[in-house]
Amino acid sequence: MSRIGKLPVNLPAGVSVTVGSDNVVKVKGPLGELFQKVDTDITVTVEGGIVKVTRPTDQPRHRSMHGLYRSLINNMVTGVSHGYTIKQEFVGVGYRVEVKGQIIEMSLGYSHDIHLLLPAEVKAVAEVVKKGANPVLTLTSFDKQLIGMVAAKVRSLRKPEPYKGKGIKFVGEQLRRKAGKSASAK
Repeated sequence: MSRIGKLPVNLPAGVSVTVGSDNVVKVKGPLGELFQKVDTDITVTVEGGIVKVTRPTDQPRHRSMHGLYRSLINNMVTGVSHGYTIKQEFVGVGYRVEVKGQIIEMSLGYSHDIHLLLPAEVKAVAEVVKKGANPVLTLTSFDKQLIGMVAAKVRSLRKPEPYKGKGIKFVGEQLRRKAGKSASAK
């Protein structure tokens, strides 16, 4: 039995889960509404504030989907009740970030500024904690998959380099640093 798949998903107050036709799971909460199509072999049941995911057999295909769909439903329940937050730090001289509505304007050392349009479900706030510190971009959303894709897209615009650590990194991320050239001793 899958250790993740057999765990029940507890529903907090204000969150409702319904399983519709074609095995589409709909999770509705105070922050929003999410949908997930579940494979027809996997059974999702809602009983008194608890969601259970079961599989018909121990085939490798069923075992792999069992834990996956339970995790996806759990992430949806957490998202519509609490939401998700990702913070990214812009490390580099002259690197800056500004949010204007749903557009992020970034200056990342290129000859031009970069403008990125955010999906409606993602909200962004740019802040500088203190003068001279690196700017921080805070992304919030109720959809874990979507906010992860947006954060990965922002990071891909200027990945951290291993020598000085310049680039866009997640707050708290440990970068593997390399030593630069060393002077040869003669």
